[in-house]
Amino acid sequence: MKGQGVLISALVFALLIAVFAVINVESVRVNFLFTEASLPLILVILISTLLSGLTIGLLGMIRQFRLQRTIKGLEKKVAELTEEVEMLGGMPTARVEPQEIAAEPVNN
Repeated sequence: MKGQGVLISALVFALLIAVFAVINVESVRVNFLFTEASLPLILVILISTLLSGLTIGLLGMIRQFRLQRTIKGLEKKVAELTEEVEMLGGMPTARVEPQEIAAEPVNN
């Protein structure tokens, strides 16, 4: 259900950006540090939106990769500690599978 809300929000946002871009079609001068160009404002708006979306997506994928790596490391540590407790003759405990643990948000 959360995925559908995000998809609908993204589509509404894309529609608003497209309408805003279509309204602004006059040419503007853009300075690229080493050169200048005269481009339609619609292209500047759409390219800026695309580049910012790609940047946010890349940063999100990097964060997701780091979190998955952290989860795998913690699951390995839990398995090692469980084995150590069992070897030391501790009370047998119910083994908790990683899927059963409630996911809590991690703030980095």
